[in-house]
Amino acid sequence: MSQFTPRPQRIREQAQSTKTPGKSNSRNQKRKLALLRLGYVSVAAVVLFVIFNSVVMPIVIRHGDAFELENIVGMSIDEASALIDEHDLRLEVTSQEYNPSYRDGSVLTQYPTAGTKVKSGRIIKVVVSLGEKDVIIPKITGMSVRQAKLDLETASLRLGDIAWTYTDTLPEKLVVFTFPSAGDTVSIGSKVNILVNRGRGQGVTYMPDLIGSTIDEAREVLRQKGLKIGLIRSRHDENFLPETVLEQSEDPATELEVGEEVDLVVSVTE
Repeated sequence: MSQFTPRPQRIREQAQSTKTPGKSNSRNQKRKLALLRLGYVSVAAVVLFVIFNSVVMPIVIRHGDAFELENIVGMSIDEASALIDEHDLRLEVTSQEYNPSYRDGSVLTQYPTAGTKVKSGRIIKVVVSLGEKDVIIPKITGMSVRQAKLDLETASLRLGDIAWTYTDTLPEKLVVFTFPSAGDTVSIGSKVNILVNRGRGQGVTYMPDLIGSTIDEAREVLRQKGLKIGLIRSRHDENFLPETVLEQSEDPATELEVGEEVDLVVSVTE
């Protein structure tokens, strides 16, 4: 005999059996949507990885590569700046100095030096040349030869040749004339020749500069100045030819009496 089921219960069971397939379809759709989103995310991640690996990383790696710094010494500051910019470097002028060997506005020194390994963005410090410095010849007429020499050295100049004359306008042994003249502008380190009043006496002369001369040349110069060679000592020196004057007993421009002897030191190589 079959079991009887009350009507209200049969109705609920039928309702439940009709609703179950709909819920199952909804779950399936949500699952498919989630998988689809996951697929999109995965594809986007792969695309970003490819872009980063093929575009961004090479730029970063190149930016970090070290390369040898080129030599910019002797270039004008504009030329050096253009070259530095090409390599993504920065130029900084730290100071300016006078130097007769480099034209005005050219790079005198650089740091780091040429050949040093550097990376982009590095600051390259340079010293710029001001070129050759000019100085004004001071007034030394009326001075003694010794004082004139000191004043010329103070002005970064050198005493050149000493010539003699006779004049009653100045006391003897004083500078009568200079060449170039006082007030003229010359390059730093230039020589200034002087004309000195010998006066009425004939017994005074001045010591010439013999350093670097051969012994024969020194002997002739001393003869012309009314001086003589005294004691000659030797010193071994491979940097000079044999019998080259290395030292002299009196400083250049020293006032001496005619006939005095001058001691010398000359080079030997054996």
